[in-house]
Amino acid sequence: MKQITVMEKYPVFTIEINKEETNYKNVDEILAYLEQQIDKHPIAVYIGEFDHYGHTSSLEVGQINPEIKDAKNIICCFGKALPKAEVLAVRPRSIGVAELVDKFVISFLEAPNPEANQAMESWVKGIIKS
Repeated sequence: MKQITVMEKYPVFTIEINKEETNYKNVDEILAYLEQQIDKHPIAVYIGEFDHYGHTSSLEVGQINPEIKDAKNIICCFGKALPKAEVLAVRPRSIGVAELVDKFVISFLEAPNPEANQAMESWVKGIIKS
């Protein structure tokens, strides 16, 4: 897993997992695994999924890199405190899962909570078969 800056301002954790490195066959199987991890976490709560590929492909102006075959986000929240109203701007968390022909690209925006980053990184690394 590596940390990159996307669009010159967004700190993102990302990993590319070749399909032979995982037992998961598609984006939906990976999202089901991630939902299980969220449900097991003592603080995180599952919110939902967003079919980014489906949404973008339905738009007349939508553009998708032809290498991307599917792309969805799983959404959750680690919020155990609400110290001020502005913290809502950095919640909830989203983990993106994109399927390409030969690999999956998993990514998430760095959270202000190091424990959330550690949990999400652990979950994502769990996609790789042991």
